[in-house]
Amino acid sequence: MATITFDKVTRRYPGADNLAVNSFDLEIDDGEFLVLVGPSGCGKSTALRMLAGLEHVSSGAIRIGDRDVTHVPPKERDIAMVFQNYALYPHLTVGENMGFALSIAKVPKDEIERRVQEAAGILDLEPFLERKPKALSGGQRQRVAMGRAIVRQPQVFLMDEPLSNLDAKLRVQTRTQIASLQTRLGVTTVYVTHDQVEAMTMGDRVAVMEAGVLQQVGTPLDLYEKPANPFVAGFIGSPAMNLGTFAVTDEGAMVGDALVPLSRETLSGVPAGGKVLLGFRPETVEVATQAAPGAFPVRVTLVEALGSDAFVYGEPAQTEGRGGFTSGQVIARVEPHGAPKKGETVWLRIRPGAEHVFSPETGKRLTA
Repeated sequence: MATITFDKVTRRYPGADNLAVNSFDLEIDDGEFLVLVGPSGCGKSTALRMLAGLEHVSSGAIRIGDRDVTHVPPKERDIAMVFQNYALYPHLTVGENMGFALSIAKVPKDEIERRVQEAAGILDLEPFLERKPKALSGGQRQRVAMGRAIVRQPQVFLMDEPLSNLDAKLRVQTRTQIASLQTRLGVTTVYVTHDQVEAMTMGDRVAVMEAGVLQQVGTPLDLYEKPANPFVAGFIGSPAMNLGTFAVTDEGAMVGDALVPLSRETLSGVPAGGKVLLGFRPETVEVATQAAPGAFPVRVTLVEALGSDAFVYGEPAQTEGRGGFTSGQVIARVEPHGAPKKGETVWLRIRPGAEHVFSPETGKRLTA
């Protein structure tokens, strides 16, 4: 096991106008499960591949423990990687696939068998050791790929979107198994995904990337409750946070004709006659009456009934010149029984203190 350090790591692909990864700074603790998350093309897999030694580092340094591995070949970094595609040898059995890297390293056969049996026990693969990959389900194949990494007993596990090929139900089951397995083994793990639900449910900490730049690092709860900028606010959480730019008064933001009160501390960072980027999550919205302070009208365009919850999507009434919502709609979680119908107009209010306020110009968070 070991710590991992990215020290201002940059990757520029030949002929590219933009940096794939730009001055990436990150410390990962010994035994930590860190998830790199972001949209497609944000640089998360490139960062992982640089750690693995599969991509060249244009500038900066990468350290595993106290050892600088920036220019060390992959096979000498003491890492094990699990890919999106299982990369199993079809002509070998499950046991032979799991022990293949050890065979190449000329580890004694009895030691290989011991490690394979141990890993198979951890992953519930003992009944399948003599089967070929074609006789396994997708989830079982992914566990074999993980077993191949486990038997190597590396300092670091690297996982590049390992659940993308699984169906929704199996993804939920397997991500729980991976998180539990990492806790049991205690090996420093870096996990890449584009799925923020995976990130929030699996990681000790989550690092959010966008356009090659690290946006924020923190626990899942930190990112949910105090996103550093509008990108993190909109990316973390499902459904996404409602975001819009609105004019401010001395007391708060004007959402249509409704005044959403903001603290003096928040308003102190906004110039007179200025605007704020206001965000609030669907679960922090209350159905109110027209007379309720801060309530604004929304015409319902869609209702998603999910059993335990219902989500209302609607078009807010706007007052010309005062701004509007980025997506053009508002999402609110409501009680599933008695949820409003499509075409109805409901009055919604943000629960006091649940708003997130950012500067429209800099993206800086203004709320404490």
